[in-house]
Amino acid sequence: MQLIEAIVYLIASGGHGMTVDKITEQINLRCLYKRKDGNPVPLKQVYAVIMSHPEIFVKEDGRIRLTM
Repeated sequence: MQLIEAIVYLIASGGHGMTVDKITEQINLRCLYKRKDGNPVPLKQVYAVIMSHPEIFVKEDGRIRLTM
């Protein structure tokens, strides 16, 4: 699973949006995405993916939601 797929999966399954902190925590807890170096995904990387895809994600009230 790619990182963007993991983010979409978490937000879609939650149904009410999530904070970037919570998204990052859940990706690492559930091992939804593995970095090549084996380290946990940092918050900065998750945030960068979200901000680079405004066609998929919207930030409202401190939570990330899907635009779909």
